[in-house]
Amino acid sequence: MRKVAEVNLIFWVMKICATTLGETGGDLLSITLNVGYGVSSLILIGFFLVTLVVQLRAKSYHPIIYWLVILSTSTAGTTMSDYMDRTLGLGYAKGSLILISLLITVLFIWWKSEKSLSVTNISSFRPEMFYWIAILISNTLGTAVGDFLADDSGLGFGGGALLIGSLIALVVLAKFFTNLSTVLLFWIAFVLTRPFGATFGDLLTKTNEKGGLDLGTKGSSLVLFGILLIFVAYVVIKERKIDVESAALLDGEGKDGYSSNS
Repeated sequence: MRKVAEVNLIFWVMKICATTLGETGGDLLSITLNVGYGVSSLILIGFFLVTLVVQLRAKSYHPIIYWLVILSTSTAGTTMSDYMDRTLGLGYAKGSLILISLLITVLFIWWKSEKSLSVTNISSFRPEMFYWIAILISNTLGTAVGDFLADDSGLGFGGGALLIGSLIALVVLAKFFTNLSTVLLFWIAFVLTRPFGATFGDLLTKTNEKGGLDLGTKGSSLVLFGILLIFVAYVVIKERKIDVESAALLDGEGKDGYSSNS
């Protein structure tokens, strides 16, 4: 039984929505509510661990549980990155390099252990743990890269989102017009969609003076959460429809077999 979502267009739309919500939600807790990066990281890492345990204990793929874990890695990744870059004083560039090294290390250990980096045939504990660790690190990395592009590169929020969006478009073209590994392209896209969500989140929340749309963390988080709920509901209905059709097909085959034997 597969434990993770099918990778298709809806997956990527929901991923971007979840990562953008992670950016605005993390900032809402740490900045707007003045909880602080350190305490916010502890709270959101705790939320991530709870959702991860529920996901690992599940016997098959459940959209609500799965996307709760994705959302928790996004919010935790935001505050973890801010804690590294700002509270610890590492800066965006150094923090990004550390996270890139961690991600490459996890993927290498995963590949050496499982002889595969497949994100579609995950059905056992060990590869699923590697999967979620890689996702948490990539979402934390994405926040650092997004903040670097927005604050230190001179591109601003809009320019950073445009650059990352262009890179994502190149990955899509590579998917359809080259023979590059689909697994490699998946992880490149997964990493890139996080800074895209981060810069897009900043674009929504920051003031007009800073180049943003000044929607605020509360308003932006509510809108994004509502959009994500709509997509999750759609996926749940779709999965249940597939289950019903599969059950009906199996039931029909069982009846046919019974009639032919009788």
